[in-house]
Amino acid sequence: MTRATGRPRAWAELLRVSALASVPGDALAGAAAAGSRPGRGTLWAIGASLCLYEAGMALNDWADRDEDAAERPHRPLPSGRITPAAALAASAALTATGLGLASRAGRPALVVATALATTVWAYDLGLKHTPAGPATMAAARALDLLLGATATTHPPRRPFNSLPTALPAAALLGAHTYAVTAVSRHETQGGSTRTPLAALAVTLAVAGTLSSRANQTPPSGAPAPRPRPTLPAPRPALPAPRLGPLLALAYARTPATHLLHAALNPSAVLTERAVGGGIRATIPLQAALAARAGAPGTALGLLGLVPLGRALARKVSPT
Repeated sequence: MTRATGRPRAWAELLRVSALASVPGDALAGAAAAGSRPGRGTLWAIGASLCLYEAGMALNDWADRDEDAAERPHRPLPSGRITPAAALAASAALTATGLGLASRAGRPALVVATALATTVWAYDLGLKHTPAGPATMAAARALDLLLGATATTHPPRRPFNSLPTALPAAALLGAHTYAVTAVSRHETQGGSTRTPLAALAVTLAVAGTLSSRANQTPPSGAPAPRPRPTLPAPRPALPAPRLGPLLALAYARTPATHLLHAALNPSAVLTERAVGGGIRATIPLQAALAARAGAPGTALGLLGLVPLGRALARKVSPT
């Protein structure tokens, strides 16, 4: 491999670009949970989320460079393809850029983004290897959804009013993230049977909640839909009440087989596959959250990210 092609690939591996497809759905699901249509603020939130996610990836490898040298010497830092200083600088620059983008959506969005960035740095620099690690990562993902809700809320003078409405969706996304993170703590050495089984139970519980009757009532503070006297509103491809359970099933099916295999044979290889399945399941989960909030168009749009995530995962591992 030439230097020209090797260096971009090294950065792609460091930043785990194949997992990026799972990021925009946080803000979009947050907007749906807040009862708002995606707008300019949602785009700023998505940009901020992508930057902060990649900042966390770079910082993660910087903090784990000694551990990776022993367990995963092929990673970009221990292999020498990227220097630790460059990874740390990239993380700082991406964090600053993410906060700058969030500020364009308003001061409340910047407050949530700052809390998200603080959580990401705390996880990578200390909490990752403690019992609080999975909960910290779950909080980061939940905050990312709340960032979308806060950045999109109308009227913009009362963005924090959307947080109570979006909290149930954030909790479900956080529960899924907690389970995946708990499994990921064993992906280099394997050896855990209980953790994949517990993650499978969480997945089924989240899917069951998503399959319950969707909330079609506009949340408090959300703008009432404008009447269209001349033309009827276009019908979605599939009614939301039916779309939600189907997406919940798609979400549960994505990681379930891998988690079961990892429980029956807790090897490092199968555990890593279970983690990858959990990451890929984030997209149908976000789509199911949007459908449950009464935004079938957003849900169907998010499904378009699934093939993109699969294509990228074939080139660069998401774990």
